[in-house]
Amino acid sequence: MRPSFNIAGPCIPGRHYMLPPERRLGRVLELIDEHLLFTLHAGRQTGKTTSLRWLERHLNATGHWCAVWLDLELAREQDDVARVMTVVLTHLDRMLSLRMPELPRPDRAELDAMLAVPDSALLVFLGRLAALAPQPLVMLFDEADGLVGRAMVSFLTQLRQGYIERADVPFPASVVLVGQRQVRDYVLREEDRAAVAWLGTTSPFNITAEALTLAAFTEAEVGELLAQHTEATGQRFEPEAVARLHALGQGHPWLTNALAEQIVRRDVPDRTVPITAAHVEAAKETIIVERRSHIDSLVARLREPRVRRILDPMLAGDRVTGDVLDDDLAYVMGLGLVRRHQGQLEIANPIYREVLPRALTHGQQLQIAHPTTWYVREDGSLDVPKLMTGWQTFWRKDGHLAAEGFGYRESGPHLMLMAFLQRVINGGGRVEREYGLGRGALDLRIEWQGQQHAIEVKLRRDTETEADALDQVTRYLDGLGLGEGWLVMFDLRKGPSWAEKLFVREVEHQGKAVRIVGC
Repeated sequence: MRPSFNIAGPCIPGRHYMLPPERRLGRVLELIDEHLLFTLHAGRQTGKTTSLRWLERHLNATGHWCAVWLDLELAREQDDVARVMTVVLTHLDRMLSLRMPELPRPDRAELDAMLAVPDSALLVFLGRLAALAPQPLVMLFDEADGLVGRAMVSFLTQLRQGYIERADVPFPASVVLVGQRQVRDYVLREEDRAAVAWLGTTSPFNITAEALTLAAFTEAEVGELLAQHTEATGQRFEPEAVARLHALGQGHPWLTNALAEQIVRRDVPDRTVPITAAHVEAAKETIIVERRSHIDSLVARLREPRVRRILDPMLAGDRVTGDVLDDDLAYVMGLGLVRRHQGQLEIANPIYREVLPRALTHGQQLQIAHPTTWYVREDGSLDVPKLMTGWQTFWRKDGHLAAEGFGYRESGPHLMLMAFLQRVINGGGRVEREYGLGRGALDLRIEWQGQQHAIEVKLRRDTETEADALDQVTRYLDGLGLGEGWLVMFDLRKGPSWAEKLFVREVEHQGKAVRIVGC
């Protein structure tokens, strides 16, 4: 059986193409050697479980540690402390009996006695297990951020108590909490935060010093992973395909594997055909349209208020204000949706950048009755002036009302324009998007039959001048090497009539021909 690109569950050596997990875990091993409690966080399907399973095997193979990996998935989203402790400790006992039968552990009578006092059950069980283990005990708690409410508070409190007392009583030498979030974001309800006010302080869970993440694959590592397929089958990935695949996913493990799997298993099963950048582009569109499991999980996050508070102004290019910025931003970055790059905040990768607005506007796209053929000339080129006139008609009749109904209110106009363009352009081209906090604009680029059409989107407010917007669109055109483009200005001022708002006029600014579309 040949290996394959893995898109479901942890990687299995020999069955899946994979990179050595130890490359990403150097600092993790250092903190375990220092007998610390810490968190390891990364977005969904970035290799956390694969890394933990390798870590458990590696630590036990050294003979210096007794490492235990426990998946807390069975207890997620449950608030009852007694129920959660019963599930967690019963699962731990069963896992130890199956996978580590030689390791001494509390017997059934001891376990039942512990569970009779739920708020100390985990503390007592881990202490007893540490006392019986022949080597220092390391606990690896996977999906730890899936616990909620009182159960999460009790879980964290018991671990903290054990850490504080471990100089006098047995307790694991190191505990690693693994999930999609930093530990300070485990507890979200205000009433629960009051019970764990030590989160984010100099407690054992000092998130500033002890919060680690898994690095994304570099372009060289993506090439190394793809080369394993070439070695196994003879099918080659062209250099430009490797570069494009890395550029689209930015080294995200699931996205990397999903693109490659789509190509070699479905799109290009003939192993004599080399993989090109065009194949990568087609695969990207497929995994977005089909809403694969990872993409669905991403879309579900968009409904969360903490995520919306960051992404809504980001889609509009505005700034975020308010006291919650730091916590909300840390949360969204912890989920892997947003990253810092060259001192700026941006969506983590081009696939996410395309998924977010398309997912938010999917329902609206289905209701836009503007087929692609309306805007294609006889020679096959895109009639952008006609497209913009059609947009203005749509915005005046239906779009402005639909924009007000978005949960993402601040970016509603931008989202409606993207929905309109996506509905039309899907028939023969694609829409590329650039947006981020503090940029003050949304950059759109339509690629159609080898031609590029640049569109800058701005909100006209009382303090916003047309000259400022023209300066920005000409910088955008310079970056693309284009001599002409479009500036869409949404007029949010109170007072002007539709007759005043809706216009198209062409100006020359800094040597560029810019058509201004009033909305």
